[in-house]
Amino acid sequence: MKFIVKWSIPKGSILAAEQRFTKTGAPPPAGVTMIGRWHGMSGGGVLIAETNDAKALYSWISYWTDLLEFETTPCVEDADAGAVLAALKR
Repeated sequence: MKFIVKWSIPKGSILAAEQRFTKTGAPPPAGVTMIGRWHGMSGGGVLIAETNDAKALYSWISYWTDLLEFETTPCVEDADAGAVLAALKR
């Protein structure tokens, strides 16, 4: 399953978050594939992760919750969304 993970960095955490990111690179744990990660220019960003292990994704996010705020949403691709919408009886 794929997840959209959005994060924001509170102003008081920017330096510590930058230091941790440059030191670790924030790689995903075993069981989680990072499809891509994009950093916005206003102190936040978004990543797409794929996993069948929600616990592994949770552990990755939890490592950063002292510095970042997260919003995580399961998602589907266009083809899957289209199939669901086409099957709806309207």
